[in-house]
Parts: sequence; C-alpha cells; structure tokens
Amino acid sequence: MTNGTNAPTALTRRDTLRLASLFAASTLAGDLIGGSAAHAATPGTLVVAAPGTPQSLDNEFDGSLGTIDAIGQLYDSLVAYKKIPDPKVPGVLRENIVDDPSLPGDADLEGRLAESWEVAPDGMMLRLRLRKGVKSNWGNELTAEDVKWTWDRKFALNAIGGFQVGLMDLASPDAVKVEDRYTVSFHPTHPNPIMLKIQTHRYANIFDSTKCKEMATAEDPWARKFLESNSAGFGPYSLKSLVRGQQAVFTARPDYYLGKPAIDTIIYKEVPTSATRTALLQGGAVDIAQALQPLEIKQLGKAPGVKIETVDASSMMWIILNAKVAPFDKPEVRQAMNYAFPRDAVIASVFQNIASPMKGCMPSIYPGYSDAFDQYSLDLDKAKALLAEAGLPDGFKVEIAYNAGDPVQEPIALLFQSSLRKIGVELVLRKVPAGTYFNEVSAKKLPMLFFVDAPWTADPVFALRLYFYSKSFVDYSNYANPKVDEMIEAGSQMTDLAKRTELMLEIQKIVMADAPWVFVASPNFTMARRDKVEGFTYYTSNSINFADFSVKA
Repeated sequence: MTNGTNAPTALTRRDTLRLASLFAASTLAGDLIGGSAAHAATPGTLVVAAPGTPQSLDNEFDGSLGTIDAIGQLYDSLVAYKKIPDPKVPGVLRENIVDDPSLPGDADLEGRLAESWEVAPDGMMLRLRLRKGVKSNWGNELTAEDVKWTWDRKFALNAIGGFQVGLMDLASPDAVKVEDRYTVSFHPTHPNPIMLKIQTHRYANIFDSTKCKEMATAEDPWARKFLESNSAGFGPYSLKSLVRGQQAVFTARPDYYLGKPAIDTIIYKEVPTSATRTALLQGGAVDIAQALQPLEIKQLGKAPGVKIETVDASSMMWIILNAKVAPFDKPEVRQAMNYAFPRDAVIASVFQNIASPMKGCMPSIYPGYSDAFDQYSLDLDKAKALLAEAGLPDGFKVEIAYNAGDPVQEPIALLFQSSLRKIGVELVLRKVPAGTYFNEVSAKKLPMLFFVDAPWTADPVFALRLYFYSKSFVDYSNYANPKVDEMIEAGSQMTDLAKRTELMLEIQKIVMADAPWVFVASPNFTMARRDKVEGFTYYTSNSINFADFSVKA
C-alpha cells in the first residue's frame, strides 16, 4: 500500500539533466527510450515515464507504484465506485466515495466482474452474481471458482491479502462459498459493515484460476513464480513484455468485456529521477510523467503542450513517533513534537502549496473524516511546556530517518530541525537508501521516521484499523491504546452507519490527542501529461487506469 520504488541510478544529477535535455530535444530520444518518442501523443500508443517498472505482478507481495499501476490494467475487481465530476477541477472524474445508507454496503457502486450483489441486513453475508461470458487474457471464462481460488490464495499466503481476510472477518476458506457457476458468497464470523467496500480495493482483483492451476507445481501450489512476471486476469490490458529496470508494455484486449480500450499500446518506462521525467514530458518524448516533485510541477504548469491537473487525494505524509522508544512513550512529548512542527512553512515552501496541512489521522476526502480534533498549530511555548511536564525541560537528542528516494523529506526534516532547536531538541538527520527504507519502517525500532501511505478502501473503519489497531501489521508507531482497540473492534462489527460514524469520530479524537504521528501533509495527486491526452480519473489508490485515457489525433 506504499507507493515506494527501488530504482537506483549511477548517474549524477548533472549528468541526468544533460541526458534529459538530449532525450527531449534530439532524435536520439527515440533510440534511448526504445523508440517510444516516435509514438508519444499518438492515438495508438501512450508512453508513461514512471519511477520504476513493476517489481512484481503478484499483488500479494508488492505495493510499489509500478506494480499498483500494472495490477489495475491486467486485472479487474468485482465492483467499483461510480464516477462523479471532481468538485474543484473541471473535466476530471473521481470515485464517488460518499456513504449512502440507502444502498447495499452504504456505497455507490457499479458492477465490474459482478453484475449484481446483495448484503444481508444483519451484515452476515455478501452475495455477488458474476457476469457471464467474461474471458481472461488466456481465454478462460470467469466463474465463481475463480473468486473462490483467489480468496483461498489470500488465506494460504497470508501476505497483503491476509489483512483483507482479517477485515472481512473470514474465519477460514470455507467462509467463501461457491453457490453456483456464477454466484459466490462471503460469510463473516461477525456482522461486517465494510465487506462490500473491500471488494473495490485495488488489490481485490480476481485471478483466472484455470491458468494459475495450470502453472502451479507441487512446490508452488499458488503459482507465485508464474504470477510474479505474468498475468492471469480479466482486465482491459494484457502484458506483452516486462524487462525490469527498463519497461513494461501492455496491449489492449479486443475481447475485454467492457469494450476494447481506446489506446492500443501502453509503454511504461522506468525513468528513475523526477527531473528526467519532467524533461521528457516537457520535450514531448513521453505522454505522462508520474511522481513529480512540487517545483517541477510548477515549472511544467507554464510549459506549452503540457497539461497539469492536481486534485485532493487520499495520500498522507507523517512522521512516525515510536511509542516503544523513549521519550516517545510519553504522549506529552509526542504532542510537543506536533506543536513544534512548522506545518504551514512546509506546505508553502516544500510542497509549493500542492498539498494541504494534515489535520486528521485519516484521509480528509474519506467519509467520516473530521478535522475538529486538530490542535497542532505551531506553538513553541506550548511545546516547551509539554516537554517540561514530561520531565524534559532541557529537551533531548533524537534521530529521524528519511527516505533518500523522496526529495521532499530532507528539506522537511531540515525545517523541523531548525524549529526543534528552539525548544532544546536536537534532531539528527539520517538518510536511508530508498531500497532499504521500508525495511527500517517495518522493523518498528527507530524512534522517528517519515512515512507516506494511503488506505485504499475509502472507509474510516478500514483506515483507522490499518494504522491504529495494535494488532495491525501497519501500526508502525507501536501505538497501543486499549480503548481505541476496543472501539475499532466494535466499529468493525457495527452495521448501523450513523452509530459507526459517531464511534469513528471518537476514535479520531483520541488518536489526535495521543499523537502517535507528527501530522505533516496531505499531498495532492497530480496528473502531468501532454495536452492531447484526455480522460484523467482520480482513484483512491493514487494510481492510474490506462483504459480511462484517449489521445486526440
């Protein structure tokens, strides 16, 4: 669920910028990026400059941006949110994630692989009826057995899918039942209010079990080796080729059940540095440039032939405060760190106002969110008083780790360091290589680390349980509040939307006061593309679906 990438480069920044100019300005570009420059901004081909190619095509084991994008093209989910116009940016669509208690699962959904669904009033059953005649990229028809095998695999591998199993409250594989060839049902142990919403998750895609079983072996019964570099799905594109570190090529499926996508070929290029991706887009060698830095986005906003659209998003950046490492075992110290954080300066200078201050502990765009419990405007006197209350009137020394692969983290850390110095706290900066950074986060041992993430299911139960439930593997702050755990467990079984929303607000109030994070920013999602490319739709997974796009001739 973290949009990180491991894409090292031996080039210096100066060399990279020179190379970018050559890419954009000379006929050499076509050779250097595999001939894609000749096809950029044409109706048949879309060229994307991304930080990295898919590290794996198996959604159980990788959450990098390249993998997230690839999963969305090769696979499909059972249901999806309906789309509505973005309220702030004309011409952009986004998912309608507003809760609607008049609808099954409180969600405004449309069918994908499923054509209809029903949720039992007591929250003890979800039934989905599949479309008939849907074929995978291998030509096998979708059946309920594919859904069953997909969830059996989640149980067996107990990786990313294991978290989904837990949220669905499924006791065993027997809780997923094949009722007939085209009907499947889920039976949680307790009432479950979000089991339908979980089916919208980017990684709730369905596998072609016929092909996977064909490729499985006794040593590899779940076809892990095959699915790491190949696809077996029902999505709009198939994989033509994948050369990790270079590019992935996707081709539109003429037999896709929702109709052949408008763009025939997607060339997904690995371009490790943001500066190079910026130059390639500006020069016209690529059609879309992903994951650009704020100053580069500002620069591209003035470039001819380039279109920039930035929208409110689910992504959040925070600083982990490890509650098991002194002095962050004291809530007063964690609160003091928030009062000393120069949030407004970070938004203005580092993010160039292409972000919002983070005023809550879940995405601000999600239903049930509230900023009413934010109390952490910059107040150094308050911060010093809290440190004295915690027995640290002279401050302390602490290390903060930041990701070398994310250029905004170091300047944020430097601003924070300067502010903390005024209250007697010495912040020591430690740069961690991008390839090993997540290992440091998941180890849960360092006192302070930057983290960027988004909960992909647009629901407060999902978001709050992901980060603040002490039994969650994503509780990287080692935060443990028995009352919060009890309330999260209760909310996970509460089918009454109004009561559940009220309970989730109380959890947000407690978490904000406990301050397991320094609440940094909610970065916008920015689509940077050539102006001939149309069809941008924002998804809470902060990734793109190539089938949405078309290119003007």
